[in-house]
Amino acid sequence: MQRPQRRQKPRTPQRSAVLRASRTVLAFRAVCAFFAFFAFFASFAFSQPLTRRATNLATLLAFPGYYHGRPIVIVGKVGLEKDQLRVSDDAEHSVHLVFKGNAPDGLDEVRGEFWDIGRMKPDDIRLSTYDLRAAFKMDPEAPWPRTIVLQPSRFVDQKVAVTGQYSGRNLLGDLPDAPGKSRYDFVLRSADAAIWVINLRPKMKDASGKDLELGLDARIDTSRWLTLRGTVQQARGLLWIDAEAGSLALAKPPTETVAEEEPIRVPAGPPPEVVFSAPTQDETEVSVGTIVRIQVSRDLDASTLKNRVRVGYAVPQGAAPAAPAPPLEFTTQYSAANRVVEIRFAKPLERFRTVKIDLTEGIMGTDAQPLKPWTLTFDTGGS
Repeated sequence: MQRPQRRQKPRTPQRSAVLRASRTVLAFRAVCAFFAFFAFFASFAFSQPLTRRATNLATLLAFPGYYHGRPIVIVGKVGLEKDQLRVSDDAEHSVHLVFKGNAPDGLDEVRGEFWDIGRMKPDDIRLSTYDLRAAFKMDPEAPWPRTIVLQPSRFVDQKVAVTGQYSGRNLLGDLPDAPGKSRYDFVLRSADAAIWVINLRPKMKDASGKDLELGLDARIDTSRWLTLRGTVQQARGLLWIDAEAGSLALAKPPTETVAEEEPIRVPAGPPPEVVFSAPTQDETEVSVGTIVRIQVSRDLDASTLKNRVRVGYAVPQGAAPAAPAPPLEFTTQYSAANRVVEIRFAKPLERFRTVKIDLTEGIMGTDAQPLKPWTLTFDTGGS
C-alpha cells in the first residue's frame, strides 16, 4: 500500500486568508455523510493505475458517481468535526476523510481515492478492514427501507440499493398518502418501515427466465421480496425512490435480528394524598346525621380500603378513662370519578362527641404508590 502523501501548507497571502476564513463554524450538508475521501491507495483497486484528477469539493458532491473509485487531488482544510476527520472548503462543502498514518491539519493539498459509500455493499472487499458502524456511522445489518425512513436527510438525492417486501399500491396501509408520480407507484416495506417506489413497473424475470408482473392491487403478491436501485426523493412529508429502469429483481428475505424493545419506564408520579374533607378538620357543630366525604389527589385502588378505615369516638383531652364505647358501624364507598371516599354511618352519631376517622397505612393508589396515613377529627352538635 502506498504511503500517504502530504504537501506542505501553502504560504501565499491569498491562501492564508482562506485558512483564516475556514476557521468559522460551518453548517455541513447532511448528504456529505455518505461520501468518504481516502487519503491512500490500495494496490488491489486497479489493474492499471488511473489518472489522478484535480478537482474540488463542490464538484465531488455534485458528481459523486463520476468520481467514485477514482484517485483525485484536492485542496481543503483538514480538521476534526464532531470526532470525525473531515476535509472542507470555505463554501460549506465537506467530506469524511480517512487517513492512514499521521493526518495533516489546516489547509493542505490532499491526494487519495474518493468513495461514494452509498454505491458500495457492506461486503465490498475495500471495506473489509473498516468497522462500518464506527468509521461511517452505518449499520450494515440494518434493513435499508427502515434506515431511509428514520434518517431521510442522509439519503435525499442519494442513489441507493434497497431490498424490501412488495406491498402493491399501499395495500397494507403502511403509508398515509401516495406521491402520485406514475401509474405504477408501489410500496416496499421492511420490518416496521415502508417507502414508495415510482417510475418502475413491477415487472421482472423469475428464476426460470419467464416474465413476471406483480399486481398493484393483488394481495397475493405481497409475499414477494424485491431488490432495486434508485434515487431517494422527498416532498410533502413523503419519501420515495425514483427507481432505475431494469434494476428490479426478485430477492430473498434478509435474515434480520430483531432487537427486543426495552420497556418504557415512566417516572412515578407523586403519591396520593388527602386534599379535602367534609366535615373539615376540627369542625364543630357537625350534624349527627352527617356523611363524611374525603377527597384524594390521585386514583385509589378501592380494594385496599378494606379494613384500613377506622372510625370511633375520641376521649376528650383531660377526661378520665371510661369504658370503651361500642364501635361505630359504617360503610365506605369509593367514587373513582371524583376520587372521593364516602363514609356513611349506620345510625346517627351521639351528640356533643368528638369523632375520629383514621385512614391507616396500606391504602394504595392505582400505580401502587401508598397513601400517607391521615386522621380527621370533628365534633358533633346537638342535632
